Amino acid sequence: MAAATMPSAVADGEPPPNYADALSKCLLFYDGQRSGKLPPTQRLTWRKDSALKDGQDAGVDLVGGYYDAGDNVKFGFPMAYTGTVLAWSIIEFSEELGPELAHAHEALRWLTDYLLKATAQPNRIFVQVGDPYSDHNCWERPEDMDTLRTTYQVNDTHPGSEVAGETAAALAAASIAFRSSDPAYADELLSRAKTVYNFGHTYQGSYGTSLGKWVCPFYCDYSGYQDELLWGAAWLNRATNSSQYENHIIHGIQQVQMKTQLDETAREWFFGWDNKEAGIYILLQTQKNDSENSRLAQAFACSLLPQSKFKSVKYTPGGLLYNTPGCNMQDVTGFSFLLLVYARHLINVGETITCDNSQVPPSALIDVARSQMKYLLGHNPNKMSYMVGYGTKFPQMIHHRGSTLPSMDEHPQRMHCRDGEPYFNTTAPNLNLLIGAVVGGPNDGTDNFLDSRYCPNQTEPTTYVNAPLVGLLAYFNKNG
Repeated sequence: MAAATMPSAVADGEPPPNYADALSKCLLFYDGQRSGKLPPTQRLTWRKDSALKDGQDAGVDLVGGYYDAGDNVKFGFPMAYTGTVLAWSIIEFSEELGPELAHAHEALRWLTDYLLKATAQPNRIFVQVGDPYSDHNCWERPEDMDTLRTTYQVNDTHPGSEVAGETAAALAAASIAFRSSDPAYADELLSRAKTVYNFGHTYQGSYGTSLGKWVCPFYCDYSGYQDELLWGAAWLNRATNSSQYENHIIHGIQQVQMKTQLDETAREWFFGWDNKEAGIYILLQTQKNDSENSRLAQAFACSLLPQSKFKSVKYTPGGLLYNTPGCNMQDVTGFSFLLLVYARHLINVGETITCDNSQVPPSALIDVARSQMKYLLGHNPNKMSYMVGYGTKFPQMIHHRGSTLPSMDEHPQRMHCRDGEPYFNTTAPNLNLLIGAVVGGPNDGTDNFLDSRYCPNQTEPTTYVNAPLVGLLAYFNKNG
């Protein structure tokens, strides 16, 4: 196989993106997703305090955390995944983050503080706050919600192993990220990670079964919970720097591979809030060179190379990786992050990978990741950035309640459930810039993009799209 060459409808010779500016804005986005009592350091000042009574119906304090996307529900499963990958970005690229490291820590701590609240009781995790049906029936600011803020939990009689595994992974990964700056906090996170993982491993079952329509189809776990238990064990293994989770990892790999009947050259790869499989093999391979992990990590990387006959994704004419008709940018940032982490590992150990019986250098993997970042930031046929506030042309009508509606400063009177509909239906740009928000982007295998609130798959931002982007932008800011 020849060296990987990205398909592109974009002329060469364009100046590189301003990765430093994009990185700063990528982290600023998290200020706009905050729930709870905002701190004096809040930088997106059109956002105000919200959901200050969360958890009261269950007699607990669940104030804080993040709204996952353009709605006002706190979904614990994707929030925990966001925390894991945000922590991984910090762990791998702390040096490249430079002055933005403080903002990355701040964004992560806002999330892990909430996870500590949600896991404070033994054998119980509060996994969601907000009735998703009443929330999705309204278009209103988080600051004056009047929808049901119902609290949902998993426990020893209604298990949720995928949420437990992912939450344990987030807490364990965050303990590594905070180890040097706040060792006491890191100890607390790691201790809780062990407890939460043990709960999820002991009482096995899916939260989709336990909670049904309250989590499905919103963040239903379609891939099963075994990958999250394996993911949690792998992160605990790294955080404890011991072998005490080795047996869990060996068993977990067997369980995950039982679901995949195809060999590695024909399988479809995933990495996102639902399915962690590709991330697991990259994570394990960076910890310990193992022949089976190496084979699968190589298979994943080869499946993304544009000229590979075994590639599992498509590329648009303009060069954007395409894998799902949903929020495609999740795959773009997630896969690119894994390629970059894996490539750096290969460089460190002085290895290449073999694809189609050809040797492929780590630089080819980095080139794919770089091409995706350039596309996302404006080097594409539409000549637009898919990050709000970056560049001169970016999405103006994103599917996001707080962004579309007048701020409390401009309209202090309460806005009820349907009061926001005129702002949703207008063709005018959103009133508030949710700076740093990365939208779903083109998602039909072409480079077409419709900037419309009616197209949430293309215009809704999410916390978990930005999390791997933090590490990617930090790296390319220092390495071009």
